[in-house]
Amino acid sequence: MGLTFVSEPVRVRTPATSANLGPGFDTLGLALALYDDLSARVTGDRFTVSVSGEGAGELPADESHLVVRAMLATFDELGGRPAGVAVECVNRIPQARGLGSSSAAIVGGVQLARGLVEEQITDEDALRIAARLEGHPDNVAPCLLGGFTIAWTEGAGARAVRLPTADAVRPTVFVPQERGLTSTARAALPASVPHADAAFNTGRAALLVHALQHDPDLLFAATEDRLHQGYRAEAMPGTTSLVASLRSVGVAAVVSGAGPTVLALTSVPADFHPGTQWRAETLGVDADGALVRGSMVEHAERDPVAAGRKS
Repeated sequence: MGLTFVSEPVRVRTPATSANLGPGFDTLGLALALYDDLSARVTGDRFTVSVSGEGAGELPADESHLVVRAMLATFDELGGRPAGVAVECVNRIPQARGLGSSSAAIVGGVQLARGLVEEQITDEDALRIAARLEGHPDNVAPCLLGGFTIAWTEGAGARAVRLPTADAVRPTVFVPQERGLTSTARAALPASVPHADAAFNTGRAALLVHALQHDPDLLFAATEDRLHQGYRAEAMPGTTSLVASLRSVGVAAVVSGAGPTVLALTSVPADFHPGTQWRAETLGVDADGALVRGSMVEHAERDPVAAGRKS
């Protein structure tokens, strides 16, 4: 039996994300109130994409676009494809800056495909598809579920839990003009690390889970890292210098994802000046994730641990 596609367009708002958060390498992530807006409708012939904002004139306009690739993977999971889809992207998340732009595209595509069919899959299935396309779940989990997430892989799939954050957590991002590549940042990491450093990070990551939820005063200590940021420092001298400058005045600052953006999780002094190459913006924590609008899954209730349960 083929899929039944809805006739009305669907819309998805996907949040930016920051992964790692210091010690939580490839595990912890946070959804930020900075969004790409995507819409899609089924058409009779081919897949097309129009892009405005970030990436306009650079990103492909056909089936090779990451949003469409994620849609096709989701349609295939559901068991069929429409003849064509017209996708519109209004992008605000900076590309290749460590703010989860690729995860936002992937999750957006998965959610658009979910919204265009009457047959449904669970959030757990959506997370599994998105993580497979991204290669790791630390950004796609907060993008899909919202809030602060802990993600892991189990067997062949990804799982995650979403946790609340304390009201005092108001992230500030420092976004440079320069771009970075996750592949380059990962290539700088060693094959193994000292046992003492691994133990240090385990303790700090556990503390960070508590600090984000209940005691932001502990965030400075909780964001210390020995697992990845130091190894990447030489490739991102500006980022490394800004993190050090912020931490020297007591700000819980870390590299956002693979960088080069810097994330501050505590208040930045009003007289702190990062330099003209950085654009600073204080953002809220997005609590909703990539919800679908204008479809059968609109306003669906989401269990905070639903993606972390086996069906």
